[in-house]
Amino acid sequence: MASAPVTVTITGAGGQIGYALLFRIAAGDMLGPDRPVRLRLLEIPQGMRAAEGAALELQDCAFPLLHDVELSDDPRVAFDGCAIALLVGARPRGPGMERADLLAANAGIFGPQGAAIGEVADDDVRAVVVGNPANTNALIAAAAAVPGVPADRFSALTRLDHNRAVGQLAVTLGVLPGALRGVAIWGNHSATQFPDVAHATVDGMPVPDALAERLGGREAALAWLDDVFIPRVAKRGAEIIEVRGSSSVASAANAAIEHVRDEQLGTGGATTSAAVVSRGEYGVPEGLVCSFPVTSDGEGYRIVEGLELDARSRARFEASVDELAAERDAVAALGVL
Repeated sequence: MASAPVTVTITGAGGQIGYALLFRIAAGDMLGPDRPVRLRLLEIPQGMRAAEGAALELQDCAFPLLHDVELSDDPRVAFDGCAIALLVGARPRGPGMERADLLAANAGIFGPQGAAIGEVADDDVRAVVVGNPANTNALIAAAAAVPGVPADRFSALTRLDHNRAVGQLAVTLGVLPGALRGVAIWGNHSATQFPDVAHATVDGMPVPDALAERLGGREAALAWLDDVFIPRVAKRGAEIIEVRGSSSVASAANAAIEHVRDEQLGTGGATTSAAVVSRGEYGVPEGLVCSFPVTSDGEGYRIVEGLELDARSRARFEASVDELAAERDAVAALGVL
């Protein structure tokens, strides 16, 4: 190989999403067919056997791009020299667990991981948080990584929400997903998120116009957006759990790969969605990890600025931002930030 291997660290590598990620990354789906990778798998001790089994399977696949695989339960070992980190492992919400308890449990995971990234990762490291609550977990990790790594190297995954929104629109409009441009996810990766189509197009036609034409008028289109589209995108994860009996795995892994691919290789001018550190854009408090429409030139995501939000859109967006601020304040009360 002409290029040096890229060190990619996956946390929770023995879990289902980690398992779905590993083979596609090793095959070149994330970084392209000419970039070899070193995989570093981080697991808790109880998950090491599952990660070991995945490592054996990776070896058996004989991927030409896979330089080597190493396993560890020590973040400082797993993140040593890491250029790309996918923070997948998180504490799920258990029965009777309050949101404050969930935030506290995840602070104990993402704080040490962020600190390790700040101390031993590559100078140009980029990290995406997949484990929920993803936005605030990214905030925790980013705060712990400073000053070794700038906070804006951390992002959180809302590409899955973006893809879900595109998928729902494609079905309703009777087009392929590639015909859609400019869909955006604003706010938190939670039920308060705002999937926005106001600036989207389908084959060059404004999506609101296409929906009105398809559904029988603007009032019908607006009713579909408010009553069907927005809640279904926001609650799609719960729908999949009910139907499948377990959470989204393949679609989450796919979204994580696309998130990193576009951040690293660029979006070619197209807009997608990612939760990134706010510098005050659109009135979002500075420092919150919030989803925006973004583009990338291969040097990290940049927020698309200057989009107009009507009163209806602004209200939905602000409600989600308020939730993010409340999560930040709850974490700060724990003494984490």
